[in-house]
Amino acid sequence: MAPTLRTAHTADLTPAELAAARDLMDAAFDGGFADEDWEHALGGIHALVHDETGRLLAHGSVVMRRALHRGHWLRVGYVEAVGVRADARRRGLGGLVLGALERIVDGGYDFGALSASADGASLYLARGWQLWPGRISALGPDGVVHLPGEEGDVFVRPAAVGSLDPSDGLVFDWRDGDVL
Repeated sequence: MAPTLRTAHTADLTPAELAAARDLMDAAFDGGFADEDWEHALGGIHALVHDETGRLLAHGSVVMRRALHRGHWLRVGYVEAVGVRADARRRGLGGLVLGALERIVDGGYDFGALSASADGASLYLARGWQLWPGRISALGPDGVVHLPGEEGDVFVRPAAVGSLDPSDGLVFDWRDGDVL
């Protein structure tokens, strides 16, 4: 039997479903997924893939963020917490999750963005996401903070590339933990 995909807002997930997704992130990121990272994944739409027994195999979410670009604040569909169980990898489940999230991003936001790990970058590149070549900053409590450590890790949806000017950079909204 084929895995099943479900999309739901955080508010529509049960505590057990949220706990299963959080546990999956811990396992998928070998314990390198902090509480702040999980917090960033909440408040938006989740894509969950289950096997025939109901076991969660893959997860991702998209949340709204704001980015200042060329003097305008844009609505960003920011992809978070994409992970697949180790024993279910290389079966297209990450692509299944991303397909659902990309539909949401493309239909509901000015553009999509995400910060990819070295392991995840190939999945995003294969799906047409493009590495953002410009400056990355965030509007922090003390003003705009340049984030050179994030440059080279941020990807945007292809539709946005033509409408964004890398020479102006992106200034994202601030959040606790890893800003991006």
